Amino acid sequence: MVLWMIGLGLGDAGDITVKGLEAVRKSAFVYLEAYTSILPGLGCEDLAKAYGVKEILEADRELVESGCEEMLQRAEGEDVSFLVVGDALCATTHTDLWLRAHQRGIDVRIVHNASVVNAVAVCGLQLYRFGETVSVPYWTDDWRPASFYDKIAANRRNDLHTLCLLDIKVKEQTVENLMRGKKVYEPPRFMTVAQALEQLREIEKERQEGVIDETVEVVGIARLGRSDQAVVFGQRDKVAEADLGGPLHSLVICARELHEIEREILHAHPCGSGPA
Repeated sequence: MVLWMIGLGLGDAGDITVKGLEAVRKSAFVYLEAYTSILPGLGCEDLAKAYGVKEILEADRELVESGCEEMLQRAEGEDVSFLVVGDALCATTHTDLWLRAHQRGIDVRIVHNASVVNAVAVCGLQLYRFGETVSVPYWTDDWRPASFYDKIAANRRNDLHTLCLLDIKVKEQTVENLMRGKKVYEPPRFMTVAQALEQLREIEKERQEGVIDETVEVVGIARLGRSDQAVVFGQRDKVAEADLGGPLHSLVICARELHEIEREILHAHPCGSGPA
């Protein structure tokens, strides 16, 4: 039968497309991917009620990283919908699912939607001036990767903006609970713009390459696509001090030079005294 991979957009339950909603309602099973992103305040029960279906199953990290075997088995005989916050194919996790289904001869149909990759244009930066997107993970005591800094540096050398996707931790387990086989999960955590900038500030302090020093202009974004979204523009430390509110947050490191139209729109979202 059909595996529907359906983007939900960024705002709320109303952002699903008509085509996507029709597919959800005719599916025997509906899964919500709750690992790479979330719709804050909206869980499986809320979406099931909004979409008029009996049940939506949570596709958590364990299910997704195990290859979604249960979902694929069901899709071999019945229509199954896999719901993804944002667009259906923006994460490599989802393209891997498409490939697994294709290899099993399952008909896979995609319903696209808005994602942070295109909706980030709301801040005023031109999409064709973005370079490689980077992910900023939470550091731990013994794991402090810095590859995202190098990619930002490469983008700035090419005078390109960098979209930084900030880490989320949902249904994470401690090493102790993992070793004991206990399914006890830590409270969810969502990286803020301030936390991401602090990690970048520490790398800059150590390497002193000027990639993200105090003069660099950045854009902090929260709850993109929602009615209460927040966008602030300014120099690094000013944006780090801004209260952007609840999750989810994203960060953009601006190119070395801004087009005059980009700057004009960015100044509609001031944070402190960015240069004119």
